Amino acid sequence: MSRGGTAPVLTARGLSAGYGDAGPVVRDLDLDLRPGEIVTLLGPNGAGKTTTLLALSGALRPRSGMVCWAGRPTTAPLYQRARAGLALVPEDRSVIMDLTVRENLRIGRADTSLALETFPELAEHLDRRAGLLSGGQQQMVALARALARRPRALLADELSLGLAPRLAERLLGVVRAAADGGLAVLLVEQHVRSALAVADQVVVLRHGQVAWSGPARRAREDPELLVGAYLPLA
Repeated sequence: MSRGGTAPVLTARGLSAGYGDAGPVVRDLDLDLRPGEIVTLLGPNGAGKTTTLLALSGALRPRSGMVCWAGRPTTAPLYQRARAGLALVPEDRSVIMDLTVRENLRIGRADTSLALETFPELAEHLDRRAGLLSGGQQQMVALARALARRPRALLADELSLGLAPRLAERLLGVVRAAADGGLAVLLVEQHVRSALAVADQVVVLRHGQVAWSGPARRAREDPELLVGAYLPLA
């Protein structure tokens, strides 16, 4: 259930970020992540979605602007934000292929029983090397590990990438259920319809800036809003 009246867990104000000596990839971004809400970040390739996620997580230092955690400005790196309750599922999943599923969960300090409650089919693979799993199973491990730490906020990059539609819907359904339980979520997705189906709020990026933002309900009811922001409904 959306909880728009609650204070944000994670906030960005005037956020600009980029890489090396090149110009900023993201410019002047404002964003709020609230408990119980999924904000989906949409946009074409190169729009700045992943850069935004990395800057919010502490994996990339912003060029300018401010990031706040629980109402307080923070410049802490990713590992410190993780200890405070921020979970990140990056596009590459960050599953260590040479370790078993059980070892991957332990590295993330996850509650293994909770991880198996989320994805029961992982039980038969606990002692199997993660590199021998399918891409979908690896994504289950990554998401289960993140959620089983009982975070306050989840940043997830392209959960559905390369997955069969049924499995992608299941993963997004797990994220929706976690948000209904009070988790704040930022979901970066290329598959627009799937993302809109679970989202509460939408932010569309184009060339590193916000082209449109508003309730997901409006975007579902009037897809032309996204078309007007130069976003194909894939």
